Amino acid sequence: MTTKYFRWFPAWAALLLMAASHVIAASPPARGELDPEIRAFVQEMTDKHGFDRAVLEKAFRETRHLGSIIRAMDAPATALPWHEFRLRHITDARIKAGLQFWTEHQAVLEKAAAEFRVPPEMIVATIGVETLFGRLTGTIGVLDALTTLAFGYPRRAEFFRNELEQYLLLARENGIALNSLKGSFAGAIGVPQFMPSSYRKYAVDFDGDGVRDLRRVADAIGSVANYYRHFGWREGEQVIVPVDVGDTVLDAMLAAGIAPHLAVAEFRKRGIVPLEPAPEEMLATLFTVKSEAGPRYWLGLNNFYVITRYNRSINYAMAVHELATSLRRQRSASRAGP
Repeated sequence: MTTKYFRWFPAWAALLLMAASHVIAASPPARGELDPEIRAFVQEMTDKHGFDRAVLEKAFRETRHLGSIIRAMDAPATALPWHEFRLRHITDARIKAGLQFWTEHQAVLEKAAAEFRVPPEMIVATIGVETLFGRLTGTIGVLDALTTLAFGYPRRAEFFRNELEQYLLLARENGIALNSLKGSFAGAIGVPQFMPSSYRKYAVDFDGDGVRDLRRVADAIGSVANYYRHFGWREGEQVIVPVDVGDTVLDAMLAAGIAPHLAVAEFRKRGIVPLEPAPEEMLATLFTVKSEAGPRYWLGLNNFYVITRYNRSINYAMAVHELATSLRRQRSASRAGP
């Protein structure tokens, strides 16, 4: 639309048309049309996995591009300072709900702990942080979420295209209609919020009905335990150790990543003093969180790293660990009696 056109066109009508053209330009292809990238993806899935092209094209024509998902991805809650993130997850109400969940599902939790060697409080806390013990499993179509991110979020498009591929396979394997399953804005599914690739790799049929259904609590409990075991949870070991860093220059150590890489004894030599006992030979990494009083420092051990395999956020891993610790402490106190 040219400038000359607006010289005689009514101003109010011109503004309306400008707004409409902006919306059209910013929107994905209209329903009934497939984006060329999606069409190419459908062809790849047809060639690689033998999907019915017409079935996939119909499913993708019915998907919605959700701008709210992109905004949520760019402002994750895990990016908050630790003291703010903690307030959302470590509450009296959540601890009470966790204790109730533990009591209701005690037999299944004990079975999972015995089989996978992961403590019940870790399973309960993970489900508590993820979905408030199965109460908030997501209301967004998984296909909508994954398609939006695979083709509308370039920064992580490769990751989400893989997850979209895994979702198509998962749905076919389990007889799930592609547009029927609901989940998180990132496409995570069920009580434990597994991404489709994790669902296919680590979900287990823990109630013995022949189906791995993460919408069911028993399968969710077994699957969380299996996930942690696969990534190397070590029964009975510590998770984190608070430290005094003194005046030590920390930049290089903090930049080394979250994977344990130096022995506790080596950190001690560098001026990082553990405030609780920890095996000197155990590998650890140094990390920091933002508290209201300023930065706090910890050594993260193997089991802390394992929690970050569930979610890469340090805040997330801290919340799961602290919730698990609170649950274990309060459950033990209540069972001990007055």
